[in-house]
Amino acid sequence: MSAQPSHAAAVDNKAGNKADNKVGNNVGNPGDYTQIQFTLDRGVGVITLNRPDRLNSFTEVMHAELARALDVMEADADLRGLVITGAGRGFCAGQDLSERKPAEDGSRRDLSQILEACYRPLITRLRALPVPVVCVMNGVAAGAGASLVLACDVVFAVQSARFIQAFSKIGLLPDAGGTWFLPRLVGSARAMGAALFGEAVTATQAESWGLIWRVVPDDALAATLSDVTATLAAGPTRAYAATKAALHASSGNTLAQQFDMECRLQRELGYTDDYLEGMRAFAEKRPPAFSGK
Repeated sequence: MSAQPSHAAAVDNKAGNKADNKVGNNVGNPGDYTQIQFTLDRGVGVITLNRPDRLNSFTEVMHAELARALDVMEADADLRGLVITGAGRGFCAGQDLSERKPAEDGSRRDLSQILEACYRPLITRLRALPVPVVCVMNGVAAGAGASLVLACDVVFAVQSARFIQAFSKIGLLPDAGGTWFLPRLVGSARAMGAALFGEAVTATQAESWGLIWRVVPDDALAATLSDVTATLAAGPTRAYAATKAALHASSGNTLAQQFDMECRLQRELGYTDDYLEGMRAFAEKRPPAFSGK
């Protein structure tokens, strides 16, 4: 299947490379981002999906802005983590269907084009970032919005949050990586039921299934965002990166291959400043002051 040229890429090229200019904690000029908010502070990027009136559903403009934010972070040698959340009462309702209406003349649309042009790059780039990607889920995640959550390395969800695999309701299958993530996280039986019937999965269910890391009270959303950001900014970034790489690789490796990978990564970590600092701090019975190096 060949990828079609993306409108998101066209918007990105037209906008030019403004992301190197920083205004306060905002990366780029304030007008660069209209459907997300993006800050980069102490090495931690924070992306807030920002279409609360449409439950932060994806558009081509939002995809272009997400791509620009990822460009900035991928080029930052001091990157230490990424946190993703949403504005308002929902995390992300998936694709904005107003951009995907059937043609009035009854002609059919190739739905794979937007997957190739927008969703594949977004999901694969998030998985490839050499730092933890943490989702702080502030509300419902449906369709491709749920796939975005599952692409993150760690997920916190407020108590009122819900996952909905809504694709079957409009005659489609889960996409944006959903059919890959779901069975690996919760097993084939739960994945199949959630995908076929589109029933809402509560945050408490998601935690018990192993779909997410932790449920937090709704009124702890801001504190969770702050705590996660601070943890990433002060953490052992190289060790985080190695852990992420090893755990993601494990499902495709034999035990022998995984041992080889652990040996290689542990050898590299043994030469880092953070390892020396961690050992000194342990001996001196004090908190470590990791530099991320």
